[in-house]
Amino acid sequence: QVQLVESGGGLVQAGGSLRLSCAASGRTFSTYVMGWFRQAPGKEREFVAGISRSGSSTYYADSVKGRFTISRDNAKKTVYLQMNSLKPEDTAVYYCAGSGSIFNLNVVQSPRLYTYWGQGTQVTVSS
Repeated sequence: QVQLVESGGGLVQAGGSLRLSCAASGRTFSTYVMGWFRQAPGKEREFVAGISRSGSSTYYADSVKGRFTISRDNAKKTVYLQMNSLKPEDTAVYYCAGSGSIFNLNVVQSPRLYTYWGQGTQVTVSS
């Protein structure tokens, strides 16, 4: 029922910035913990950032702390990932995901807890 559509990916030079957006369909966006994951060629999908239902709490992978910011606008049914100081190792397909079963943000990194996934958007950081 819930559909997630990502946008904002592209090619950027190292040190630059991008903002990814994930727009959700339906009426129940605010009932989901939202997360961003990424997958580089030949590697497993990894957690990037997560945000609570109200947007009051966030959690980040160590690799992106201080550089990336996750936020959400429940009125617009959209979650964002602001990416600053981008590095070539950030190059990956970025996926938006939603979970209705996470009630402790300490487990936000577990992809098995996410029911809804976007199609992914490519982010390429050149040196």
